Amino acid sequence: MAHRQAVASQKTFAQGSEREFLLPSASLHRFATLTAVSTFFLIIAGALVVGNEAGLAVPDWPLSFGTWMPPMEGGVFYEHGHRMVATTVGALTTVLALWLWRRESRRWMKRLGWIALAAVVVQGVLGGITVLYRLPAPVSITHACLAQLFFCLTVSLALFTSRSWDAPLEPIEDQDSPAFRHLCAAATLGIFLQLIFGAALRHGVLNIVPHLVWAFAVSGLVGWVAVRAMTRLPEQKPLQLLALTLGILVILQLALGGVSYLVRRTQENFSQPEFPVVWITTAHVATGALALGTSWVLTLLAFRRSRSLQTVASLRRTPQKSPA
Repeated sequence: MAHRQAVASQKTFAQGSEREFLLPSASLHRFATLTAVSTFFLIIAGALVVGNEAGLAVPDWPLSFGTWMPPMEGGVFYEHGHRMVATTVGALTTVLALWLWRRESRRWMKRLGWIALAAVVVQGVLGGITVLYRLPAPVSITHACLAQLFFCLTVSLALFTSRSWDAPLEPIEDQDSPAFRHLCAAATLGIFLQLIFGAALRHGVLNIVPHLVWAFAVSGLVGWVAVRAMTRLPEQKPLQLLALTLGILVILQLALGGVSYLVRRTQENFSQPEFPVVWITTAHVATGALALGTSWVLTLLAFRRSRSLQTVASLRRTPQKSPA
């Protein structure tokens, strides 16, 4: 009897130790969050380069006028400053990928870290190509869109390394059609397509009509998500908060887009972009990135909490039981 109790105690201790080892690291989560926040500032820095028409202020790459630190004057401040922020984000992503590889217990998280590192390398190369080939529109648009995807990647890593991701959750009893998780995914895709249209507009490939028409479509999708969350998911307070935040961001995005267009029309004959135009358009881009990130997190959590989704178990940190 005593022997059995000792064996049971050892098993309990081993299981407790295993669970403790599998708990997410607070330091890793904080670092992943720092990387995501830095990526958001990188998007702002990139928007300032485009807004100030400073893309060719530095004609060479990877150096700037043959040096690592040129005089930070005029457009060079924005273009080289953008490169400095990008280098910082690249370094943070490298550390994060290595940290995940060394300490993370989930294999898919290790792979996601390496994917993020590959994405930031490709993003840097695309940035260099835009300079060396003097801002080819397809490359510039791809560069802008990959920035948004990379932001979603870093936000995902911050979410997946948080303790809340593995915490016991109240599952969604979603019997409506379309399912809430699918509705969130459609809104996220719609926002991303809208950002593509916006990038094409800023680089002179499309006129404002597709961007404007799709803005109303995205508004309808986001409004549907918000109404569904508030009326059909009364027990899902975090999802309701995210859906409400997303709705506010989209309203703000529409307002900034309208003001940006009107201000640009009044300054069409100016030789250089004026301060109001630059900062309003930059705020428009930044708000778009926040809307995309918020919608993406909402989508991930909606899938995470959906009872009908069978693959959720594979994303959890709980260890697999060995066969008896």
